[in-house]
Amino acid sequence: MKLRFVLPALAPLAFLAACATTAPAQSAGLKPSQDVAFEADEPVSPYGLFLAGQAAMHNDRAEDASRYFTRAGQAGLDGAFFRERAFIAAAMSGDIPLAAKLSPDSPDTRLVIQRLAALIEVVADIGEGDGQRATELLANGAVNVPHRPAAALLTPWVAATAGDEVGALTRPDLRGDRLVEIFGQLGQAQLFERAKRYDEAETDYMALVGLDGSGVLFAADYGGFLERRRRWADAAAVYDKALLKTPRDPELLAARERVTRRRGAPPLPTIRQGAARGLVAPAAQMMTDHQYEMATAYLRMVLYLDPTRDDARVMMGDAMAAEKDIEGARAAYSAIPAGSAQYAGARSKLAWTYQTSKDSETALRIARGVYEAGGKDDQAAITYADLLRANDLYAESAAVMDGVITRAGPTPDWRLLYMRGVALERSGRWPDAERDLRAALAARPNEPELLNYLGYSWIDRGERLGEAMDMVKRAVAANPDSGAAVDSLGWAYYRMGDYRNAVEQLEAAVLLDPADPDINDHLGDAYWRVGRVIEARFQWQRVLTLEPTDRVRQEVEAKIKSGLDPVGPPAVTASN
Repeated sequence: MKLRFVLPALAPLAFLAACATTAPAQSAGLKPSQDVAFEADEPVSPYGLFLAGQAAMHNDRAEDASRYFTRAGQAGLDGAFFRERAFIAAAMSGDIPLAAKLSPDSPDTRLVIQRLAALIEVVADIGEGDGQRATELLANGAVNVPHRPAAALLTPWVAATAGDEVGALTRPDLRGDRLVEIFGQLGQAQLFERAKRYDEAETDYMALVGLDGSGVLFAADYGGFLERRRRWADAAAVYDKALLKTPRDPELLAARERVTRRRGAPPLPTIRQGAARGLVAPAAQMMTDHQYEMATAYLRMVLYLDPTRDDARVMMGDAMAAEKDIEGARAAYSAIPAGSAQYAGARSKLAWTYQTSKDSETALRIARGVYEAGGKDDQAAITYADLLRANDLYAESAAVMDGVITRAGPTPDWRLLYMRGVALERSGRWPDAERDLRAALAARPNEPELLNYLGYSWIDRGERLGEAMDMVKRAVAANPDSGAAVDSLGWAYYRMGDYRNAVEQLEAAVLLDPADPDINDHLGDAYWRVGRVIEARFQWQRVLTLEPTDRVRQEVEAKIKSGLDPVGPPAVTASN
């Protein structure tokens, strides 16, 4: 993601989210650091160094930018404009203590920078154990919108840093903010446990795991508490209940295996680790709101406080991928060590960055390596199967899914059946595919994707047309903005010979998903059948620009040359 410099107040910062943490460096007014090394041919004038820093920021190199700005400060360059950019570069290279020292103090500094800087100062103070200064910063209101949830969640941990037991055990409240309410209770549970007030801690933990919908998020926290109390059976029960909802969660699976051995209970989080957990929740909310750049700033602070949080590294990779910073995303995913509960998931996401960059060979190599090393790791197997399918290796994909579904027992998740059903259908094994798709639909009768896929498959084969039409119409009603579903309905009309309605639906589908080669191909066919020959050839020509499969390309090139065969009776009729 590019570092831009014209930002409205309160908007997410548009700056780099590089992965690795820079070496400590100093700025104007600070002692030169001997950790900073420079090449002999680098600029030496303060202004030259500043320009080099600007160029590095523009090219998504936060560490280099921080290094150049540091040297510029050592050479005497100062001023609000320089200091703001030096602050951003330090923060986004992950050097939170340096960013805190560079906190812009000019009244001309943009409000969005001032407020982020204040939050970073609080986080740096927690990291350095200066609870008193962090308390003063929070009290003066400098950490304000959009950082008020983060400030509220950090407040008890700041109090704990300052030795204020009453403040540490006071649950934060932010006028009905649900995120603060829930994650504030988690912080309170952990701080009660630190104070050895175990009954009160357990009350909080139990309330969290009992939450409808989100309780599973806190199963590892409550289970860890029970393990530390050596209540192994109770911990196992918590993990088992959570695994019924998320059977492939790597953290819960690792915890369940640990309980079986009855040793290695996770330690109570330190103050730094607890504060880091408090920042993960607002970062996740920013991800949900597509504020990826500000989320990255938060995740940098999380990793400063707790470098062991591999989930934060994965989230940072996700944020970078969303902002098209593919190299940064790859660096973040690659930083997850083997043995981490997040490793398989991170490697899967790493593989997909290569697939989306059209390097399928590397994508498959990475996914295959994790799959072969993972034994019975279903997450790795599913990713590998999905990549095989994405590269038209359908038989191989179905074979990998065989193992996953076998391990799932007599009632596999409908999504597993759907995945294998698609692979079987594409590999020409329709009876087996139909079996899986119908079993998936029986388990999830109102799922639009299933209704659409099975309905379309029947329509394309001229089978069970009445039932298929009903299914496709239900899929469109449930998801009217789905180009794929509307295309299925249009193609159903086409196959019945109702070309006027086919054109109407397929035109709507193209508007919803203009880059889909199959939908454009279908519209071209429908145009031809209603006599709109020039428009038909235009649509087919467009298909060739949309990276169709080799088969579709060959068919379309033949249609551009010769058109369609004369129309005969409808391929399917209502009696089918």
